[in-house]
Amino acid sequence: METTLRGVGVSHGVAIGEVRHMGTAVLEPPAKQIPAEEAEREQGRARQAVEAVAADLMARGNLAGGEAQAVLEAQALMAQDPELMADVDRRIAVGSTAERGVYDAFAAYRALLAGAGEYLAGRVADLDDVRNRIVARLLGVPMPGVPDSDEPYVLIARDLAPADTALLDPALVLGFVTEEGGPTSHSAILARALGVPAVVALPGAGELAEGTVVAVDGSTGDVFVEPSAEKKAELEAAAAARKAALAASTGPGATSDGHKVPLLANIGGPADVPAAVEAGAEGVGLFRTEFLFLDDSKQAPSEESQVEAYRKVLEAFPEGRVVVRVLDAGADKPLDFLTPAEEPNPALGVRGLRSLLEHPEVLRTQLTALAKAVEGLPVYLEVMAPMVADRTDAKAFADACRAAGLQAKFGAMVEIPSAALRARSILQEVEFLSLGTNDLAQYTFAADRQVGAVSRLQDPWQPALLDLVAASADAARAEGKSCGVCGEAAADPLLACVLTGLGVTSLSMGAKAIPYVRATLAKYTLAQCERAAAAARAVDTAEEARVAAQAVLSGE
Repeated sequence: METTLRGVGVSHGVAIGEVRHMGTAVLEPPAKQIPAEEAEREQGRARQAVEAVAADLMARGNLAGGEAQAVLEAQALMAQDPELMADVDRRIAVGSTAERGVYDAFAAYRALLAGAGEYLAGRVADLDDVRNRIVARLLGVPMPGVPDSDEPYVLIARDLAPADTALLDPALVLGFVTEEGGPTSHSAILARALGVPAVVALPGAGELAEGTVVAVDGSTGDVFVEPSAEKKAELEAAAAARKAALAASTGPGATSDGHKVPLLANIGGPADVPAAVEAGAEGVGLFRTEFLFLDDSKQAPSEESQVEAYRKVLEAFPEGRVVVRVLDAGADKPLDFLTPAEEPNPALGVRGLRSLLEHPEVLRTQLTALAKAVEGLPVYLEVMAPMVADRTDAKAFADACRAAGLQAKFGAMVEIPSAALRARSILQEVEFLSLGTNDLAQYTFAADRQVGAVSRLQDPWQPALLDLVAASADAARAEGKSCGVCGEAAADPLLACVLTGLGVTSLSMGAKAIPYVRATLAKYTLAQCERAAAAARAVDTAEEARVAAQAVLSGE
């Protein structure tokens, strides 16, 4: 009998297939004592396993490239955390086996991360995956992970670790459903990058029996269990119509009455450029430069290596616009040479621009590298700072750009509510704004983007978030400057229309989403988008906002 479950749709498309479950987690190793003379050997085994897992994660990152590479390299650094390893050594020294020492040390660290008020609670899934991989290697059992199958399937999991998501084969994994996660979790971001339909935060997903046929709608968040022939036909017809519309939509982003809305790509490095070019991106709206710095947490990359990486991206968009975000370190992306060792709440501490201003040599080197990389290229370079709180921050960044001799536009990311509320003040120092809706939602609602339990507060349709977008766009319009969106909100085609109606001047997203957004924008006039935006802001919940906007655009 057909039943319908509702989660959070995070990656467009429809997948119909049989359920396969993620491989089971590693069993808890036995707690047995070892003689003191074996401690050194066991410590060596533990270190070898840790290094092997870190190397495997790095290799997976290099293979996947782009966004996935940055995520997996951060996970590799987690595996090698010196405090964790010191704890492992201590436990082995008093009698634990290597596998038990690893298990218990990670359990203690896990409890810290999962504690009330701890920003890093959402990283527990990543930590568990690292632990499972190390313990599996020590026990000599298969790694947990994606099931082996010769036939395409829909993957079901409690959550998906980045190491698994990054290398999913879209030819076999038709789509995936997770019990946990949120719209801006690592799994969701990587699913969009892969173009795999996905639904997250679906309670009870793990109870679906192996082999059950399900239909996953990654746009609506609906999962149909044992769908009828009629439902399958309906979903397949809708998917075919969507595919035809995508193929027919080409050229620059614009509404049906010609209002231009440049559609740009979010990238993590040179590896993401081909997909952006193929999707028809009009440039880059967010070049996350962290990928280059995550290769070595002990020291910043050289100016020469940075110049080489930046130039590869800049050369790919002649006459186009490339917006580079300077290093955004801290919180979930710690770097030994930049990030404070101890902070009670890293998300509210020294991260982003704050870290760079405390280490001006790192910022100066990056800005100088960008200045050299753009020399002689016919590209419109724009450089922006993350985590700008006020005009003082904006001025400090603009002054640093000028001191480095950078010939580019300087901008500020709006990720903190104070920046949206005082946007006109900030625009006295910089030339553009870029809304990072993921972090803006996180700070507006005090809701960690990695925690499924608060995913409703991470929904970019929340009217309070739309109010802050509108405030920023209004300020930019008043100052005659631009205000784009580079958060995951821009990848939602319907929401892209609402953002356009709010006055946003450009939209940047993962390359796979560009055709969907281009085709949807082309169906409506600017006036329709403005009415949809007003309707979305006039209600009280994210779901009501989505329904209200859809009603306006469908003419109901």
